[in-house]
Amino acid sequence: MHLLIPYAGPPGPECRQAIARLQLPHLDQLLRLVSADAALLGGSEHLTPLHERVWAQSLGLEAADGLVPWAAWDALRLGLCETYGQTGWAWITPCHWKLHTSHIDMADPLQLALSPQESVALCEAMQAYFAEDGITLFAHALGHPVTHWLAHGDVLRDLPTASLDRVAGQAVDAWMPRSSGSQLLRRLQNEMQMLLYTHPINDARASAALPVVNSFWISGTGSLPAGVRLPDADTPHIECLRTLTGPARSDNASAWIEAWETIDRTALAQALERVRAHRPVKISVCADNKASTLGPTPHSVLRRLQLRFAAPPSQALLHSL
Repeated sequence: MHLLIPYAGPPGPECRQAIARLQLPHLDQLLRLVSADAALLGGSEHLTPLHERVWAQSLGLEAADGLVPWAAWDALRLGLCETYGQTGWAWITPCHWKLHTSHIDMADPLQLALSPQESVALCEAMQAYFAEDGITLFAHALGHPVTHWLAHGDVLRDLPTASLDRVAGQAVDAWMPRSSGSQLLRRLQNEMQMLLYTHPINDARASAALPVVNSFWISGTGSLPAGVRLPDADTPHIECLRTLTGPARSDNASAWIEAWETIDRTALAQALERVRAHRPVKISVCADNKASTLGPTPHSVLRRLQLRFAAPPSQALLHSL
């Protein structure tokens, strides 16, 4: 068991102040039984957030910033790499952009909640435009919380891109691709805005007071490392717990506390049982600047005494992120 918890240390001031109000008894007990590995350090300016780097390391996909090959990994899982190769893949995420005079904001794509029928129809409508630039789109369903399509083309090869977690609910301008080929992709985004403006699916969504799709985001680029293989039955399973994401992005302290305490009552309670049964457990708690991975390494006698009389160790841990 490996639990990955993004936004455990939130960026917003309201949620950071809320750390002092958290009640996480199972995490507190875990922290008296496990120790942290060497921290992984990052920064809010990086294209790839730390929780994705931790996840990539666990799968053998670690890569340069902005080039963790998530899309190629999906293509491998779908058997597409046998035909198209392991490079030149990207995720295309349909999204809603809000245009302002000085910048462009992206609404959180989770809020679109596209149906499978809407997703396929939009993908088919956009396919011909992408094909003109040598990009093939594949509508697929692999259980992602946000609708992604796979794209393959030479222009996407080795193109650093910002994770969707960097731009969802944020201004996109600073995160747009800047390297070779990016002008072609920006032109495609402009074309899609015109195409989608009058698309019947958007007309129906607007009539139902739902957000429309008026652009797309490119992410998950990068090439698979040589010799990478899909996990087998003996590979430790990693589970990404995303429930802190929305509250942390919106700096909603009450919702963030509720989400954390739910994680503590469920996943962390199970992890505590596994530790007490001497079964393998890892817990990675991640923020923008630091990620700590906890494992069942015994503390020294002195450290156990310190923890017994210290403030709730979970609060100290989260403040340190």
